[in-house]
Amino acid sequence: MKSIGITGGIGSGKSLVCKILEKIGYPVFYADAEAKKAMKEDQNLKNELISLLGENTYINNELNRPFVAEQIFKNHQLKNKVNDLVHPAVFRAFENWKNIQSSLLVFNESALLFETGSYKRFDATILVTADRETRIQRVMERDHTTREAVLERMSHQLDDHSRQKLCDFEILNNDETLIVPQILKILHLL
Repeated sequence: MKSIGITGGIGSGKSLVCKILEKIGYPVFYADAEAKKAMKEDQNLKNELISLLGENTYINNELNRPFVAEQIFKNHQLKNKVNDLVHPAVFRAFENWKNIQSSLLVFNESALLFETGSYKRFDATILVTADRETRIQRVMERDHTTREAVLERMSHQLDDHSRQKLCDFEILNNDETLIVPQILKILHLL
C-alpha cells in the first residue's frame, strides 16, 4: 500500500481533487478535519493544549477557536508548539485509519503537508495549484469573506513555487484544464 499526500494553497481545489479520487474508489483521509476532531476528543491533546495556552483554550469542553487563533497568530513560536502537539496526533490517526484500508493507494489531504515536513512520510506527494487570482475569488465566494482576509490567510502559507520544488506531481486546477485526465495520469504512474 502506498500513502500519497495531497496539498495545495487555500482555494487551489485540493478538496475537489480528493472528492474525484473518492468517486473513483480511493480512500481519502482529511487531516484538517482530523485535527479538529483530535482537538475536541483526544483528552491527552486537550490537556497539553490547556497546559500550553491556558484555561481559556476550552469553554464547556469545546475548543475556543477565537482565543486559540488570537494566541497563535500573534506568536509564531506558540503556533509551532501547538502544531508540534496536534500534528503527531493527526499522523497517529492517519496510521490507524490506513491500517484498516484495503486499497493499493491511500490519500492524505493536508493543507500543511510541506510546512510541517510531514510530506517526508509519504511515498509521493501531489500539489494542486491554481493561479493566485482564481484562488482569491474562490475563497471569497466560498467563505463569504473579503479579498484582504483571503490575502492574509495566503500570507501564512508557502507559495506554490516553494511547494513545486518539493512535490512529486502537480495538478493544475485553473478552470480551463481538465482535472480528471491529470488525476488518471498520476494514478497510472503511481
